[in-house]
Amino acid sequence: MKRFQQIYFTLLIIFGISIYGSVLFAQEHPTTREHPTKKKEKQEHPTKSGTKEHPSEHPASKARQITKETLAKAIEAYVNAEAKKQGGYFVFMDDKEKKELKLTLVKVHKERLAKISDDIYFACADFKTPDGLVYDLDIFMKGKTADDLAFTEIMLHKKNGVPRYTWYEVDGVWKRKPVE
Repeated sequence: MKRFQQIYFTLLIIFGISIYGSVLFAQEHPTTREHPTKKKEKQEHPTKSGTKEHPSEHPASKARQITKETLAKAIEAYVNAEAKKQGGYFVFMDDKEKKELKLTLVKVHKERLAKISDDIYFACADFKTPDGLVYDLDIFMKGKTADDLAFTEIMLHKKNGVPRYTWYEVDGVWKRKPVE
């Protein structure tokens, strides 16, 4: 009986060490590139465009939620990237006055998270022209998480404080109406 206990104890220790070691040293993804990004290389698991490769492997609960701050940062990043392409100005076409505007971002309003439908948000952003005119543009972004927010459209809300339309809220969702 004593010999059996020694063998049992030894196997238990070996099993415990192997389990502990596999947990301690295991990685989900190796440090080398698992999924090549070169266009000519095939993906490990081809997917439809815009879908997650392994939904259960990378749950959405780990993704950053959309907040006032993450929405503002996404808008700032979009505006800055577009301005960099246009020689430092954010270029916007005022369809009502048929005029191209060269704008500089002053600030993105972070007072509230404005949701207009499932996964579609907007924030007002103040811009100015080189000659001092002030424009308030509503910039719309779409995404389920802060990490996948993408630009969808821009609307000119105000020129020098004069609105072209207004907003009202119904059950936490913002809706637009023309100026009366």
